[in-house]
This record gives sequence, C-alpha cells and structure tokens, in this order.
Amino acid sequence: MTDLLFELGYIGLFVSAFLAATILPLSSEVVLTTLLLNDFSPAVLVAVATVGNTLGSFTNYALGYWAGAGVATRWLKMSEEEFVRAEQRFVKYGVFSLCFAWLPIIGDPLTIVAGVLRVRLLWFVLLVTLGKFVRYSVLSLLTLNIW
Repeated sequence: MTDLLFELGYIGLFVSAFLAATILPLSSEVVLTTLLLNDFSPAVLVAVATVGNTLGSFTNYALGYWAGAGVATRWLKMSEEEFVRAEQRFVKYGVFSLCFAWLPIIGDPLTIVAGVLRVRLLWFVLLVTLGKFVRYSVLSLLTLNIW
C-alpha cells in the first residue's frame, strides 16, 4: 500500500505541476511542499514537478504557435493592447525572459507569446526548463531547511 501511495503522490504532483503551468489558476507548490514533508525523495519530486510544469508551458507555447494571438486575447482575457505590450516586453528582454515562465500572472502569457512569435523550440525548452528547475529546487531546499 505504501508503494501505491508514493506512486500516487508523484502522479499527483505531475498533474498539479502540469495544470499549474497552463492557463488554469492552480499551484503545485503546496503539493510539492506536502510531499517533501512526508519523506518523498526531493530529487525525484523536483524532477517530476519540473517535467510536468515544463510540459504545461509547452502546451501554452503550442496554443500560441498554432492558434495565434487570438488565444491570449480570448482565453486569457487580454485586450489587443495588452497583448501588444506583452509582445513588446518579450522582444525587449529576449528569449532569456523564458527563465521566468514560472512567475504567477506573467508566466502563462509569456509562454503563449513565445509560441505566437515562433521562438525556436530548443531555446524555449531549455530556458523554461532551467527556470522551473531552479524554482522547484530552491523551494525544496527552503522547505527542507526550514522544517
């Protein structure tokens, strides 16, 4: 039974991390912290959360790539003007801004804009994964060192 609980914990983290990176207003930090405090492997948790969250961001990228700016304006309730400003910020700060795709509020539009602008997939995956890995690693270290 314990093995099943561990498997379900990892699956639950993957699902919550994936959904948190899409346009749904969810958070995977609570799930990660709870599992860390219940003796799950920190390395495996960071890997699972990073992969799930990166795949969620890739979903946003794909939406932007194939559906265009209409996704941002309709689904994210962004005005045309807001989308243009987001696009200008992305162009101004460049692809390295994708390291911050994990940030609340701006992360989802950032990954959609990357798709609309057709950012090279290799750069997208590398930078988004790096940012998300660092985020989950820091959160794990803080959680384990605080308690």
